[in-house]
Amino acid sequence: MSVTGRPPSTSHAEIEAAALELFAQRGFEQTSIEDIAAAVGVGRRTIFRYFDSKNDIIWGDFDSVTRRLRAHLEESGPEVPLAAALRRAAILSNRYPDEERPALRQRLTLITTVPALQAHSMLRYASWRAVVAEWAAARRGEEAADLVPQTIGHLALGASMAAFTRWVGHAGEDLEDCLERAYGLLGDELGEPQRTR
Repeated sequence: MSVTGRPPSTSHAEIEAAALELFAQRGFEQTSIEDIAAAVGVGRRTIFRYFDSKNDIIWGDFDSVTRRLRAHLEESGPEVPLAAALRRAAILSNRYPDEERPALRQRLTLITTVPALQAHSMLRYASWRAVVAEWAAARRGEEAADLVPQTIGHLALGASMAAFTRWVGHAGEDLEDCLERAYGLLGDELGEPQRTR
């Protein structure tokens, strides 16, 4: 006898949680989409309604990350030095509740250590850098493709990655402090127009 009705439902968060638990137990490469679907109690196709690939599960809702970054960048007016505005936005957009930090640490550990995720990561990094470059270009009256905005985007990504890598490898350290220290190294004159004497 079969019972018809609504198919099992799930959410981004349920899939992510199940996947992260399986990745921790078995490893990223050893965990299949079928394994994740079985853990959530849905079919394989349901997983693909939420995520394009297994790699995408690691990143979660990355669009919300870039939206947060853009919003925090735009909060600072032109009177705030570019470097200070960038540092503030990077820190605020990476502020997570304590209960979310273990999953964040697990995600970042996978992103920074699993070779299969590296190429996929480049696409995500490019979209994050583009937000910074577009904002820096608008501040400077330039195009986002110009050298200085592009350089600022790459420098910001480098500072963020250094901070995250440090935090992932040193459980006792504070993420915001790591970001503050990394961005502090970029200097207060970052991206400011050169003054003639």
